[in-house]
Amino acid sequence: MLEILHNLFNGFLIALEPYHLLLITFGGILGTIVGMLPGLGPATGVAVLIPITFTMGPTAAMITMAGIYYGAMFGGSRSSILINTPGDGAALAATFDGYPMAMKGKAESALAISAIASFIGGTIAAVFMVALATPVARFALKFGPAEYFLLMVAALSMTASMSKGNQLKGFISLIIGLMIATIGIDAQSGIKRFTFGILELQTGIDFLIVIIGIYALGEVFKSYKSIADGTKKAQKKFGKIWISKKEWDLSKWPILRSAPLGFIIGALPGAGGTMASLMAYNNEKQLSKHPEEFGQGAIEGLAAPESANNAASVGALIPMLTLGIPGSGTTAVMMGALLMLGIQPGPLLFTQHADVAWSLIASMFIGNIILAVVNIPLAGLLVRVLAIPAKVLYPIVLGLSFVGVYAIAGSVVDFYLLVLFGLAGYVMKKVNIPTAPMILAVIVGNTMEQSFRQAIRISDGELNIFYGSTLAIALILITLVSIVFPIIKDHIKKMQVNKSQQAA
Repeated sequence: MLEILHNLFNGFLIALEPYHLLLITFGGILGTIVGMLPGLGPATGVAVLIPITFTMGPTAAMITMAGIYYGAMFGGSRSSILINTPGDGAALAATFDGYPMAMKGKAESALAISAIASFIGGTIAAVFMVALATPVARFALKFGPAEYFLLMVAALSMTASMSKGNQLKGFISLIIGLMIATIGIDAQSGIKRFTFGILELQTGIDFLIVIIGIYALGEVFKSYKSIADGTKKAQKKFGKIWISKKEWDLSKWPILRSAPLGFIIGALPGAGGTMASLMAYNNEKQLSKHPEEFGQGAIEGLAAPESANNAASVGALIPMLTLGIPGSGTTAVMMGALLMLGIQPGPLLFTQHADVAWSLIASMFIGNIILAVVNIPLAGLLVRVLAIPAKVLYPIVLGLSFVGVYAIAGSVVDFYLLVLFGLAGYVMKKVNIPTAPMILAVIVGNTMEQSFRQAIRISDGELNIFYGSTLAIALILITLVSIVFPIIKDHIKKMQVNKSQQAA
């Protein structure tokens, strides 16, 4: 332990050098801006920066790229809260209660708790990284194809089951998402699936197109009548960007509970911040005494996923640094940059290049403080977006959506897909079908299918591989509980209501 603290101290000495402090600040602010723009996300921000890193040393390059990564986690929720448009998948859960809070005139509180939860979640995860990097990496190695498949099944079932009173609709949404995930050329057989002869569909449909269509365009279509009638009024009065004591009391335990969950999920290669934030949201909804408030502007429903997705971004660095296995798309880009700079991530990184590894970890503590300091005053400027008249704001949202989608692959076909998913989002809101299960299924569907097929191939077609380990059995139990628990909980509540009515 003393050796770890000594290495961390040396890391702080390097990270606190003026040049590195400037890079941490630059990376964090750039990441915040990139995170707010629909369709870009941290992986794009890091990829764009790679040519610049060739002129830097490995330490400076890693500090800057990491700053962009967790800066984007801060920024992604800004557009989710203000215009119902997630910057990337990890900010998806922020739309569930963050946007309703903004519509109720509580945008200031939503932006403040988002920054606070992100800061606390990221800091807790950085502490865990110092103390638990090696054990967590070893735990991640226990996940084979079967365990990854079961983990994704558990996450999907939890997300579908959290649709209170609409579990069936939740699973319908889930199935639609899995169907969308099958579009494209099959990675194992090379067979084209559901491409309808359209060349651009052979690579599949990017999940960001689905997210932007469902949420951004879906919101514009839903609000069209009120915009045309002039009944959708712009916010004129703005309060202080902070939260009340009551809001903090409601948020603190969800933040503290969600950070470890996000850290662990983030450390699993391929799991990512989207899964972490949705699982955190579901947990808080199940634990809440008032689950009916979730989706209506519950501050706990914003605090939990914000803490989890920032913790997940820190956790995702663990398999890359300790095992040489990228934990997410962003860390894959970062790993490529490190290799180009002559640094091999893996078990020997902490001994051969201790200065790079420990200065990166130290920079996370510093970066989270800088981002909290920058983002809270920045929120005071961003909240003025709500003062823009709807007739002006929504065309801007449309423009950002189309530009963001075009930036993904430069394909005009994606515009048609965007409009199609926008109409789908409008219809789903009208018939009360939850969108979160569909989005998560689109994100993890392909990986889930490949994991299943790999597991079957390893076991020569025997299904016992899916219950042949303690971890697999635990994941099966989690899946069953996630499906059954809401049903039992609703049944008990109905019985209590009936008893109280009979007593009255």
